[in-house]
Amino acid sequence: METEIKMTKLASCAGCGAKVGAGTLSRLLEGFETVTDERLIVGYDRSDDASVYMIDSETALIQTTDFFPPIVDDPYLYGRIAAVNAISDIYAMGGEPRLALNILCVADAMDDKSVREILRGGYDAAREAGVIISGGHTIKGAEPIYGLSVSGFAHPDRILKNCGTKPGDILILTKPLGAGIITTAAKADLADKNTLEKVYEKMAALNRKARDIMVKYPVSACTDVTGFGLMGHCFEMAQGSGCSIHILSRKVPHYSDAAELAAMGIVPEGAYRNRNYAERGVCVTGDVSLAIQDVFYDPQTSGGLLIAVPPECSDAFLSEMKADVPDAEVIGYVSAEKEYRIYLE
Repeated sequence: METEIKMTKLASCAGCGAKVGAGTLSRLLEGFETVTDERLIVGYDRSDDASVYMIDSETALIQTTDFFPPIVDDPYLYGRIAAVNAISDIYAMGGEPRLALNILCVADAMDDKSVREILRGGYDAAREAGVIISGGHTIKGAEPIYGLSVSGFAHPDRILKNCGTKPGDILILTKPLGAGIITTAAKADLADKNTLEKVYEKMAALNRKARDIMVKYPVSACTDVTGFGLMGHCFEMAQGSGCSIHILSRKVPHYSDAAELAAMGIVPEGAYRNRNYAERGVCVTGDVSLAIQDVFYDPQTSGGLLIAVPPECSDAFLSEMKADVPDAEVIGYVSAEKEYRIYLE
């Protein structure tokens, strides 16, 4: 769809690249006194994808919120990607999303048609996910912002966290990396059109199929790879699990041209924040170029799920996953280490 308003021109940052760095967030939240409740299974202190509160022995409530400035110019596509990205947090916890609230900031330069298209994109994504958008909140501001606050449900014993990896687990990623680099290049008209269309397609695709397959297996841990990049989310996974993660660099799927563009210096600001946060835990043991490392630190918007699967069922898991999610690939494994690290091999 064509639009006279270039949505990305109205924002200083794009998509999940606008996220405050993980290290900064930790410092900002440090030392607060909070209400405690033994039924809170996962809170903000766990650096996970969503909070989890046990309602009763059969039901846990999963809650998340996610919103960001435009990453594409098409307002409908922007709305859809933002909604898909928010809903993904529920899938990453193994949950079924059910309710959502709109979060919308309207810039002065936007007309009613553009605002309506953003909302239409969000509603279409929510409908596909089986999610009811039951309300929301809208304000005026300097830049457009859109996203959702999403609630979902799961059995308390089947909640997936990002901290459950075990030595021997196989790591599987369900979407390619490099979306931040490609969309940054698009702002300067340097992105290949076909690659850019593929990036848009993947960002707009729900992680629902991956989640539905994942919950059939004894998965150890899961997270969705978004604003902190592969390295940032791996670092959180390693920290929380007390294990080390080995990334088989040549097996990690990424969009064509992403590494070449990174080598040219076309890297979003968020990638440098991610490197500053996670690099202290990363050990490069193989011939991994700086450009490929940039791809691994690249902030993803509406990225794939990173899933830790026990080795005895990893072949069956990957086979079933690739039938519905063809981009899924084994990208590494987990080992026992006294000091958690990420090894790039």
